[in-house]
Amino acid sequence: MDKLSNQTKNLLKMTQDLLREHAFDADLEPHRFKSLPAMGNRAANDLNNLELKPTLSQLHADLKLFEHHFDWLNRVSKKHHHPALPKLGDMMREMKALINMLHRQMLRVEAPRLPPSTTPSLPPQLPYQFDVLQSSHELLQQFKLFCDWAYRALISLKPKISAVQ
Repeated sequence: MDKLSNQTKNLLKMTQDLLREHAFDADLEPHRFKSLPAMGNRAANDLNNLELKPTLSQLHADLKLFEHHFDWLNRVSKKHHHPALPKLGDMMREMKALINMLHRQMLRVEAPRLPPSTTPSLPPQLPYQFDVLQSSHELLQQFKLFCDWAYRALISLKPKISAVQ
């Protein structure tokens, strides 16, 4: 669990760095990605009530969904020569490593793997670089919220893992 929480914290920092480096003062078109995990229903005071297996399964499913969105962003960014492309690739490699570590932990505790809950809703082709920038900013903001919550969830699950193993 320490490796999972450390990897999640590393992804959070990478996301924050990308947001800081490529921040801009413009109104974003909100909710381009309707299929991203809803973070509004994950209150911090609920962390103590999390159950190990369902939480690991949900984190894995959510990460896979984010992975699909970031794969799309990576493809679109290449077409527009987005300046964050090298760091985005690094972040995606770290995300894949976290997905693999999480999957191994799920196997250890026999947590079920959830089927994809939804087909990702991706914006249509983005004709302008500004559209790509807006999409990347929104996606990174959502992923930052997810990583922050996931890190806290993994820390709160740490005592529960020893009870299962």
